[in-house]
Amino acid sequence: MIGLLTAVIVTTLGQPMEVLKTHLAANRQDTLRAAVQKTWLRGGALAFYQGLIPWAWLEASTKGAILIITSTEIEYHAKMKLGASPTVCGALGGIGGGVAQAYLTMGMTTCMKTVEVTRTKMSVNGAKVPGTFEIFFKIIREQGIRGVNKGVNAVALRQITGWSSRIGIARFAEERIRWMSGKEEERLGFGEKILASTIGGALSCWNQPFEVLRVEMQSMKEEPGRAARPTMISTLKKIIRTSGVKGLFRGVVPRIGVAGWATICMVGLGDMVKEFANRY
Repeated sequence: MIGLLTAVIVTTLGQPMEVLKTHLAANRQDTLRAAVQKTWLRGGALAFYQGLIPWAWLEASTKGAILIITSTEIEYHAKMKLGASPTVCGALGGIGGGVAQAYLTMGMTTCMKTVEVTRTKMSVNGAKVPGTFEIFFKIIREQGIRGVNKGVNAVALRQITGWSSRIGIARFAEERIRWMSGKEEERLGFGEKILASTIGGALSCWNQPFEVLRVEMQSMKEEPGRAARPTMISTLKKIIRTSGVKGLFRGVVPRIGVAGWATICMVGLGDMVKEFANRY
């Protein structure tokens, strides 16, 4: 059920915004309009779904279950054993869920999604353009399992800070909505859940520098001076040297869309699924 829910997220609005966000983070000189135009030139409407099959679906079918199961368990124990507030419980749940997501599944899937968006797909001398699995196995042969998990620590930092912020801020927003509407003990309505989740998703994008670092480390964009084994520190220095500090926030607009939509589905709708399961 959870895997199906997250697959729906990706297949609807998630992947097109993910592709634009990745393009902007890798091509920091481009505007959002240029990113849309260049993505379209790579294959029309289908280009906005690069990396969807199998990588985004594989990620979606695993990361949602990992996040919800891990964060729910942590939130429960933080509330029952530590007496923590909903905001603190949400933040702790997000940290635990983010760590589990990054190292169990998202290192490989984010790497391969980025590869699909940033690699050249033009035929050279009439040669067949390699497919996604050919690229995957080539990386495995040449670089081992680390090659397809490149940038995993940046992914972990993004997930930890992102989900702790999303869930924590969403829970805080829910508390404020309860206070303002006088629903201290009642369940929030569908619209109120969506509002709280949207606020949490949008405000969680303060951590965009981790996302830009992740994309730069995983990118297959051809450019001189690219390190074969980039570290987070060397990548950070390169981005600041070539694009300035503002380069660390490239792609934040489509990411707000991704984060808002994901939080609505994972936190808002996820809570409703849990309530339904507990009821029956």
